[in-house]
Order: sequence, then C-alpha cells, then structure tokens
Amino acid sequence: MLVFTNGCFDILHVGHIQYLEQSRALGDKLIVGLNSDDSVRRLKGPNRPVNSQADRKRMLQALRCVDEVVIFDEDTPYKLIKSLRPDIITKGGDYAESEVVGNDLARVIIIPSKVGYSTTGVINACRSEGMGSRGNLG
Repeated sequence: MLVFTNGCFDILHVGHIQYLEQSRALGDKLIVGLNSDDSVRRLKGPNRPVNSQADRKRMLQALRCVDEVVIFDEDTPYKLIKSLRPDIITKGGDYAESEVVGNDLARVIIIPSKVGYSTTGVINACRSEGMGSRGNLG
C-alpha cells in the first residue's frame, strides 16, 4: 500500500518524526510531497522557509521511514496526488478529513499531532529564548 503525506517540513522536529513514522507504518511505501521554497513563501510568508528545499529534502530522505521525497511548486499537492495515486493520504491532527487535499482520490487518515511541537513554536522559541533552549519548544 502506498501512503502519501505532504508539508513544508521547514524545521524538522520530533513531532514530524513521529508523524512520518506513523504514516509509514500504514503501508509499504511512504512518499512525502515537499512544498518548494516558492510555495512555502506563498503559504507562510516572506521569512519562510528557514531551510532551503534542497536541505529540507535531504533531511527527509535521511529518515528510514521516508521512501521518497517529491518537491511540488503548487500551493496544494493535488496534481501530485492525482499522478501518484496513493492508497492512503495522511495529515496531522490539526486537519479535518474534509479539509485534506486529495480526499476525493484516496482514503484519508488523520494522525494526532504531538502536543507542544510545531515549526512556528520552534522559531518563536529561538527568537525569544535563543538557540540554547532544550526540551519542549512548542
């Protein structure tokens, strides 16, 4: 079974790792759709991404649970999902199934988010507390 998920994955944190591991456990192969730098800027604003698409892709590819990473430039991965034809699409717990792009193309599974972890939380903690902070930065 082919599992697909997508996101910016700008600053990889333990919440992402847990989410990707749980996504991979649902099938035989996990493909991650990665927003391009231009796509991230349109979605998140001019100060994002923090890491380039090449660096974000490399970090995701280093994870055992990720089988393939595909960069897409659109605001949503609909065309990519349509071409890949996954069996399952996963998204984090901050989404409702009806909001997930591609819900008409594959079964959607919402994976609960790890409480206290978010890229925005990491960025804000770094700005306010400095890089030396440890532990839960969400």
